[in-house]
Amino acid sequence: QVQLVESGGGSVQPGGSLRLSCAASRSSSSIRAMGWYRRAPGKTRELVALSRSVGTINYAGPVKGRFTISRDNDKNTVYLQMNSLKPEDTAVYYCYVQSSRMFDYWGQGTQVTVSS
Repeated sequence: QVQLVESGGGSVQPGGSLRLSCAASRSSSSIRAMGWYRRAPGKTRELVALSRSVGTINYAGPVKGRFTISRDNDKNTVYLQMNSLKPEDTAVYYCYVQSSRMFDYWGQGTQVTVSS
């Protein structure tokens, strides 16, 4: 079992920045991938960014060039730096971890609202 604790959501004006953090209760050595998904109002949950322990990173098309995912393996933490935020980025953002045994774990979600 992996517990995930998210922080960093909030409200920001268009063009602003936010950084999300997610700390995992398990050592990064037993984690296959860490990342972020989001669910906008009226839409299904979608991938935002994923960092695999082998070193590969994937971003969703709409966030490429604006969002950056990073990991601190010493702290078992994944971050999502979000710049140049747009109203369409408004969503609940969920931390995601896949264990080395291919089990999926989700954070409780943190609200990000981009509005003028």
